[in-house]
Amino acid sequence: CGSTGARGDQCDSCGSLLDPTELVDPKCGVCGSTPVLRSTKHLYIDLPKALPLLEKWLDTASVEGFWAKNAIQTTRSWIRDGLKERAITRDLKWGIPVPKEGFENKVFYVWFDAPIGYISITAAFTTDWRSWWQDNDNVELYQFIGKDNIPFHTVIFPTTLLASGDPWTMLHHMSSSEYLNYEGGKFSKSKGTGVFGNDVQETGIPADVWRFYMYYNRPEKSDVLFTWKDFQEKVNGELIGNLSNLVHRTLTFISRFYDGKVPEGAIDTQLAREIMDRESEIDDLFEHAELREALRRIFALSSVGNKAFQDGEPWKQRKENPAATATLLRTLVYLIRDLGILIAPYMPSASRQLLGYLGNQEARWSHLGSFSGVETVGKPDYLFTKLEDDLIEMLRIRYAGNQDSRNEEKQRMEKQQQEAEVQVQEEALSELFAKKVTLKVSKIVDVQQHPGGDKLYIIQVDTGSEEPTTIVSSIVPYYEKDALLNRNIVLVQNLKPANFRGVKSRGMLLAASDPKAESHTTCEVIFADQFAVGTELNPEGIDVPQEPRSQVKADQFFALPLYTEGGVVKIDGRPIGAQGTVLSVTRYLDGEVG
Repeated sequence: CGSTGARGDQCDSCGSLLDPTELVDPKCGVCGSTPVLRSTKHLYIDLPKALPLLEKWLDTASVEGFWAKNAIQTTRSWIRDGLKERAITRDLKWGIPVPKEGFENKVFYVWFDAPIGYISITAAFTTDWRSWWQDNDNVELYQFIGKDNIPFHTVIFPTTLLASGDPWTMLHHMSSSEYLNYEGGKFSKSKGTGVFGNDVQETGIPADVWRFYMYYNRPEKSDVLFTWKDFQEKVNGELIGNLSNLVHRTLTFISRFYDGKVPEGAIDTQLAREIMDRESEIDDLFEHAELREALRRIFALSSVGNKAFQDGEPWKQRKENPAATATLLRTLVYLIRDLGILIAPYMPSASRQLLGYLGNQEARWSHLGSFSGVETVGKPDYLFTKLEDDLIEMLRIRYAGNQDSRNEEKQRMEKQQQEAEVQVQEEALSELFAKKVTLKVSKIVDVQQHPGGDKLYIIQVDTGSEEPTTIVSSIVPYYEKDALLNRNIVLVQNLKPANFRGVKSRGMLLAASDPKAESHTTCEVIFADQFAVGTELNPEGIDVPQEPRSQVKADQFFALPLYTEGGVVKIDGRPIGAQGTVLSVTRYLDGEVG
């Protein structure tokens, strides 16, 4: 396609596999030098020779295994354009060494070697690996990959297996997805674009919530765009407003008016038939690995339950028509159990919690469509917590990906500093900071693990006022509780409150980090034991307003970047402190502060 951003393995723009010699303007991604062509000796896989074996297998496997459309198209395209001998070794130091005389200084090409790793990791786990990998009659191999890796799994790896002559278990179903893009760009670890596991782990949002959204929007037939706004809308609308709402309203009603006992009565046959018909469709979608559509049908089934509850008006009919109400509630209980079973592959923790309310933690797929086995229900908690606007905005700003993304975010914030927040064009950032932000030295008096977030502490701080202030901070990976207790920290006191997993945080402690490290892998809490509790910290030499400051939003605070220089916390070149004493750090002497 001629993209100047293409690399010497694969173009991100069009997906073509490229040699460095095919690049428009080849440059080393590390040092910027131009590559030099040299003669070398490689091992090759003779794809054209094995083509008859491959085509015979492909004609059957792609149909019987109902491959994804893009998998068939990509594979046929490779064959149509003519298969070529492909080098399977590389002149690199990192990789799997080639066990052949004369090739001691070479390693295998990763996409020749990596699929073989699927077999070797099984062999590392069990001596019975052949029952998995050499039993094509009884084992179905499903593979889940992105579209850029299709040919390695439908051409190169199958050719390797077929040409060996051994009875390998061959690919049955290829579930190849399109691309998930991020806020208008592409996810790319090498380029540092997007939110990755180390980032989302820090958010405190449960893994089940992320799993829900990623599968609800899985790019099965076309590219999909991740945006924080859509994430919030889907979670609050479907996960909470639909599924969690049905579970909570139904089980709470039974707990309140029936003492937690499932009312005796018949099953609503019409509703039961619709439930079973829809579950049959969902089961078929699972069989075809259409995971996105299956999940959406699960939530459509939940909507059926919500509509039945609403139309049945149990709050009114409980006295006017108790038999009909008992029938409705009894049927809905088993629908809820089925939903708990159906969501297990996507949201295992929520599934266990939901089934626990019914005393049916051991429920399995075979129980779908049955209407017996639940006698009592527990009073439910909410399965999920609503994602508030302030939290989403904070995360959108803070978790913008890796270094390149953070640099772009810095540029955006610098522009925001100039345009959105500065009332007078010439006003210094330090002056604006003093007007907008209240930094208060506060003492940590209690630290507790957040019950709903592995990375979160719930911290009580003494600001010098009568009541302690509650904040939530994602510093569990970096600090033990005892290392924080009774230490003075710096609190952004007038930060607009935000909900973290059901706990309202009324501020944020300051911490420094290494700007060169991966996003959110370094953290140094800025301790302020040299100051008395209640001391207000400001930029040196700036007049401080006498009137109380109003609340500041997260994006407004981060648009006024603090940093460390020579171990001193600064903004706009001015140290932060009070009465001649400055705020300082000991670890990240020249870093970022947030």
